[in-house]
Amino acid sequence: MEQKKLGIFYGVGVGPGDPELMTLKAVRILEHCPVLAAPQTASGEMTALNIAKQAANLNGKTLLPLFFTMSRDKQKQQEAHQKAAEQVKAYLEQGQDVAMAILGDVSIFSTYCYLMELLKVEGFCCEMIPGVPSFCAVAARLNRSLTTMNEPLHILPGGGKQFEDGLQLTGTKILMKAGKNYPKLLETLEGNQLLSQAGMVENCGLEGERVFETLEEKPQSSGYFTTIVIS
Repeated sequence: MEQKKLGIFYGVGVGPGDPELMTLKAVRILEHCPVLAAPQTASGEMTALNIAKQAANLNGKTLLPLFFTMSRDKQKQQEAHQKAAEQVKAYLEQGQDVAMAILGDVSIFSTYCYLMELLKVEGFCCEMIPGVPSFCAVAARLNRSLTTMNEPLHILPGGGKQFEDGLQLTGTKILMKAGKNYPKLLETLEGNQLLSQAGMVENCGLEGERVFETLEEKPQSSGYFTTIVIS
């Protein structure tokens, strides 16, 4: 008996917000796949998919909202990943390709990668389509170089516990998704005399974008998509 063909699970980076930063390949894959998955917030927002709609023709697609918990509880996170993987799996088993739209680049702090690992174990083919990382767009918005020939680049989770140690590293530091932990970050940067070296963009390429060349004035920020560059 001929084995039934399974669908391919694509992770598609749609960039940080500006639809003009989407790659031609991202557009092609999104238009090719009959099923489009994307993270959905509790309020119903599907930010990555909304960006994609501005650059690709997504009419007639089956939309698959995926819900991921914001809890730090590992078990709750794993349960959410497993449930989302099962939702995607149902379409893959029918032979339908599924594209999951992801903000920024699909390899950087991406929920797609958790699902990919679960589905690969079950024998499904998964492909990653890179996108413009948010920190690259932020650096461009700030008109800052991230590296020189011999200077390293460090990407640190702004909500993590070890960011203060990371600030002591040589080279440029990126604090990703820094909004939730921003007051603590600001305090730490001030304590390390780094406010003048730090620039910040909130909601880069999205509605409500705010740009700060330095943090010397200690601007307030509560945006989830807040990225800080220290160079």
